[in-house]
Amino acid sequence: MDLSRSGKESGDIAIPVREVKSSRSGKGTTAPPVPTTIRLGQGPSPAAGWGRVVGIIDLILRICAITATLAAAAVMGTTDQSLPFFTQFFQFQASYDDFPTFTFFLAGNAITCTYLVLSLPFSIVSIVRPHVVGARMLLLIFDTIALALTMSAASAAAAIVYLAHNGNPGTNWPALCQQFNEFCPRVSGAVVGSFLAVLILVVLVILSAAAIRRI
Repeated sequence: MDLSRSGKESGDIAIPVREVKSSRSGKGTTAPPVPTTIRLGQGPSPAAGWGRVVGIIDLILRICAITATLAAAAVMGTTDQSLPFFTQFFQFQASYDDFPTFTFFLAGNAITCTYLVLSLPFSIVSIVRPHVVGARMLLLIFDTIALALTMSAASAAAAIVYLAHNGNPGTNWPALCQQFNEFCPRVSGAVVGSFLAVLILVVLVILSAAAIRRI
C-alpha cells in the first residue's frame, strides 16, 4: 500500500514482476510477486511551465523594446529643419547633431537596440529550456546595463526638449520651438519612444529576477 501510494504521488506506475528461481534438480520455485516501480514518464512540472510563460512574455517585450528604441533613434537621427528666411551671414537651421545631448541620445538608443536584437537567441533558449540559469542571469545583467544607458540618454534629452519648449528667462535662453515648429515635435516624439523602451526594460529586469528566483 505504501509503494502504490508513493507511486501515485510521484506519477510512477508500479508493475508486479514475477521472479523464478531454478534449482539444480530442475524444479523451479515461484517467488511471490514483487512490485517493481518502472518510470513510464512524468509530466512537466509547474515551475517549468511558469518559466516558459515568462520566457514568451520576455521575447514579446524584447521585440517591443527593439521597435521603440529603433524608432526613437531613427526619428532623432533624421530630425533637421531650416527656416525659410535667412540673412547674408546667418541661416537659421536646427539639427540633432547641433546638440551633444541629442547625439548621445541617438547613440544610446542605437546601442540598446543592437543589444536587444542580439539578446533574442538567449530569450528563445529561456523558452526552450526554462531551467537554464546562465542565459537568464546573462540577460538580467545586460538588461540592467541597457536600462541605465537608455534612462540616462532619455533623461538628458528630455531636459533639452524642455528648454526648447519653454526656454529659460533667467539666462535669456529663448524657446526655440516657437520658430522651429517641426523640429521640436520630432525630438519630443523620440524622447517619448525612448521612455517607453525604458519602461519595457524595467519589466524585463523584474521578469528575469523573478524567473531566476523560481529556478
